Amino acid sequence: MSSLETLLEKTSRTFALSIPVLPEPTRREVMIAYLLFRIADTFEDAAHWEPARRIGALREFAALLDAFSPDEARKLARNWSAAGPSPHAGYRELIDQVPAVLEAFFSLDPAAVASVRAHVVRSCDGMARYVARTRGGALVLSDVADLQAYCYVVAGIVGEMLTELFLLGRPELTEVAPFLRERAAKFGEALQLVNILKDASADASEGRSYLPPGVPRPRGRGPLHRCPPVGRRSAGVGGVHRAAGPAGPGVPRSNREARSGLEDQPSRGLSADAEIEAFPRPEPARRSHKALEPQGKSRLG
Repeated sequence: MSSLETLLEKTSRTFALSIPVLPEPTRREVMIAYLLFRIADTFEDAAHWEPARRIGALREFAALLDAFSPDEARKLARNWSAAGPSPHAGYRELIDQVPAVLEAFFSLDPAAVASVRAHVVRSCDGMARYVARTRGGALVLSDVADLQAYCYVVAGIVGEMLTELFLLGRPELTEVAPFLRERAAKFGEALQLVNILKDASADASEGRSYLPPGVPRPRGRGPLHRCPPVGRRSAGVGGVHRAAGPAGPGVPRSNREARSGLEDQPSRGLSADAEIEAFPRPEPARRSHKALEPQGKSRLG
């Protein structure tokens, strides 16, 4: 059986480089949280599955997080693996190892478990809502507000979760906590927007189109800077696993604002704010004093 560190290396393009330099216990908490989100991502991205199967897997996984049963986890992992969830060998191995990942997760500090679980379950719920919109094997986002809401579901929530883990057990950050939480969703969303631009061609070949109609597409397969400019300012959104690169024209900067040439597009659904507020944020977790005693000092030390 692969270690969690090996699973991280096999499933991550960038997180595997940064997570190891975090201090403990944050390093282990973020590593396991990443693997949990990657499991959900694998189900969301299983375009070769019928939407009902993908939604079912997301809901089954969320149920395991709410009420963990080793026997149920092993049974579900066998079923998911037998259905071939991904062509990616690392993702397939991760699905095989769901029981081990969950056992490691529930061995974390209870405050970290509560925070991570709440955020992963919210993301699973949001992913299922978008998978339910798939028609003919394809998902097409309708407008910039839709893109904003989608990026919040798959990455803004991750930014919020990471912020809570970074704050957990660090009382010296109390004064700046409101500042960090205000920007937490943007923290994750910026990554996703770049991923969406970078992977536009590959996503389209798999039946996904995260760039709404009217938004210029990247030209060819070259670097991100070859994308045509959208304007001096841009619309706001973000996410986790589909790209990274410099923010620039056409890259949304806020999940609360739609700017520049993109803002002229008509909205054909709920506003981004309405969609995002459909996923209420959990209360910040508190690490118990007992959990802090063995360390004897701040986790920043």
